[in-house]
Amino acid sequence: MVLDECGKQHSAFNPLRIKVGGSLQDQVVYNVGSVKKCHHFKKRRAGLFGFSQRCLSMARWDELNNFFKQTGAKVTFGLNALIRRKKSNIEKGLWVGDWQSQNAREFMNYTISKGYKIDSYEFGNELCGGGIGARVEAKQYGKDVIASKNLVKELNLDRKIQPKVLGPDGLYNKKWFNSFLKVSRHAVVDASTHHIYNLRPDDPNMINKIQNPFYLNQVAQTYKNVSKTVKKFGPLLGAWVSETGGAFDSDHKDVSPTFVDGF
Repeated sequence: MVLDECGKQHSAFNPLRIKVGGSLQDQVVYNVGSVKKCHHFKKRRAGLFGFSQRCLSMARWDELNNFFKQTGAKVTFGLNALIRRKKSNIEKGLWVGDWQSQNAREFMNYTISKGYKIDSYEFGNELCGGGIGARVEAKQYGKDVIASKNLVKELNLDRKIQPKVLGPDGLYNKKWFNSFLKVSRHAVVDASTHHIYNLRPDDPNMINKIQNPFYLNQVAQTYKNVSKTVKKFGPLLGAWVSETGGAFDSDHKDVSPTFVDGF
């Protein structure tokens, strides 16, 4: 199996953290409990990022956890934070309503029953600030993170093995982050997670910028701003960079056909 081969290669990294999630995680439901049918992603023009909703089967989740066990990796799982929300009829890209936790509850219960070790749950992907594809207001997001934290605490009574709760997992926006952390406070979010994409995919000068340390050093201001926000509201584990890739959308002409980053 491909996962078995990957497990042998990744075992060289110790410790290794694997994040399960990304751009489409807020369209994934979990094939357990009340969710009986499991569909694959399909192209859908009106869907988020041009795709339909899909599901994660528990058979596939079992395979993944076998892989995690082989590697000894710490696992961060990205929860669907848009489930049962609706698109706003007033503001484009805004999703409204309370997060519905039932499917996440059933998924976590299954995970616990199998003895799978999850280091942390990350709530949603790039829903902060202006959002990427979709967004949620900061106060609403803070309220829902509290609900997800309470769910984790309810199902995992042993605090020594209780998964952390992370968020918001997106590009830093001072006003949004401050508002969110003011609602959730330090006792809820174990770490404030943000993304760094300091290069753009459509910049004709990228070949020069990626070799220019003065340009790359500009991202230091983002780290300073994040640090100030975290110190003010105090997530217990500080700030984590949960995703970085320099130039998002994976490539740029004359630099790399697959991946490019600089820091």
